[in-house]
Amino acid sequence: MRKSAMNSLQKTVIGVDVGSGSVRAGIFDLSGTLLSHVTQKITTTHRSGSRVEQSSQEIWQAVCHCIREALRQSGAAPESVAGIGFDATCSLVVLDKNGAPLPVSAEGDAAQNIIVWMDHRATEQAERINASQHPVLNYVGGKISPEMETPKILWLKENRREVYENAWQFFDLADFLTWRATGDLARSICTVTCKWTWLAHENRWDPDYFRTIGLAELADDEFARIGQRIVPPGTPCGDGLTAQAAQEMGLPAGTPVAVGLIDAHAGGIGTVGVEGGALNNMAYVFGTSSCTMTSTNDPVFVPGVWGPYYSAMVPGLWLVEGGQSAAGAAIDQLLAFHPAAEDARKLAQEAGLPLPVYLADRVSEKAPQASDAVTLVAGIHVVPEFLGNRAPFADPHARAVICGLGMERDLDNLLALYVAGLCGIGYGLRQIIDAQTACGVRNKNIVISGGAGQHPLVRQLLADTCGLPVLTTQCSEPVLLGSAILGAVAGNISPSVAEAMTQFTHVDTCYYPQTAYQPLHHRRYEAYKQLQHMAKMLRE
Repeated sequence: MRKSAMNSLQKTVIGVDVGSGSVRAGIFDLSGTLLSHVTQKITTTHRSGSRVEQSSQEIWQAVCHCIREALRQSGAAPESVAGIGFDATCSLVVLDKNGAPLPVSAEGDAAQNIIVWMDHRATEQAERINASQHPVLNYVGGKISPEMETPKILWLKENRREVYENAWQFFDLADFLTWRATGDLARSICTVTCKWTWLAHENRWDPDYFRTIGLAELADDEFARIGQRIVPPGTPCGDGLTAQAAQEMGLPAGTPVAVGLIDAHAGGIGTVGVEGGALNNMAYVFGTSSCTMTSTNDPVFVPGVWGPYYSAMVPGLWLVEGGQSAAGAAIDQLLAFHPAAEDARKLAQEAGLPLPVYLADRVSEKAPQASDAVTLVAGIHVVPEFLGNRAPFADPHARAVICGLGMERDLDNLLALYVAGLCGIGYGLRQIIDAQTACGVRNKNIVISGGAGQHPLVRQLLADTCGLPVLTTQCSEPVLLGSAILGAVAGNISPSVAEAMTQFTHVDTCYYPQTAYQPLHHRRYEAYKQLQHMAKMLRE
């Protein structure tokens, strides 16, 4: 049963985030203050053929552990929890009729039943789907990505036919979590609209699309295996936590559970409510990959940018979604090539810091102002598309370009490469902003979240490269906060997602673009685009 709101000072909400490499849970009070949070790593298995897999059983166990431990550390009573919200990567979970995992690779055990978002095994299937030019594709930026779910399901049908036929449910990971917690098969408008081709503005699947691409069985079953009840994020699931899930989490049975979100969209919910709200702000979630989310009153079609999606993040608003397939991961890959990386990594370990943070600190020592860091790049240019271009070209075959390296092997040259890589991330973001602006979409600010974007140097360089203010919010874990906001709505703490965003989110710092370096960044941005174009020409 849903709980009624009690004294707000006594109540808490829980946000759970399942990322690419870890599960996190956070306990929040009703002002949006993070009381405690706990992280547990999860296993990611990389196989040949661009296959990347995880286990839903391992993830569920990590979710329960993190909730129990976060509650213990916060000192909050289990009875104080008004609601729980989940977010997760847009990964595909496959279960049999007993709710047990089905293996998604021939050499995998049954526990490996998740095709992770970054898995590109379905590139050929995505290209065939795109060749159909089906009208549904207009709502994914004109091209479907191998990161989305229908190409992956088609791959299973063509390569793991027994698994495809025995699958009882294909879940997006966030929807799996709410089902596992409550037994409710409801899907989130966010997950199925953004990654499965649900037409939210028409409240329907398109059977002709599935028959055209070779997944007629899903349409013939009236979509029972991918979702028949599609509802907005924040909607209460069933009667709340089942007795079994409640015992595993250390919470009362019946605790409200919200329909969830994709992880990046939770970052949007946890940030863009500030400074005039979602229509003023682009959400930029900078993690292993990056996502950009821009809300509009009316549908806007931007070639190469996903969407427009109706009510996929903020209910009642349209969403266009871009991003970079590799962002934080691109920086890690870039640094690994340099001869000084191993020595720098040892120094970072001695300092108790991740290598990118250690390097950002060293750059900050050399640059009196963060914006001055661009003077250190020494003619190095980086197009960091190691895993393709998610937007605005929707090109999974794009690859990175590194230009301007010499014979240097020292730490200073590694710092220059690092700054050039950050600038490359910024120019890629600027390219998405430019594509959206050309179609009439304008934002006043970029609101940043995600682990790779926490350092002040990174934030300032993004502001300088894009020419827009970069805002941060007071909560140190805005993705977790976004999920907790959904829990607040499901638990009757807030009447709507939009109102909860205002209640829970607050501006912290604003990083303004420095005009002195705008001409230099403009020249470097033009070089970025030329290198990107040249790489495409050479590849073709």
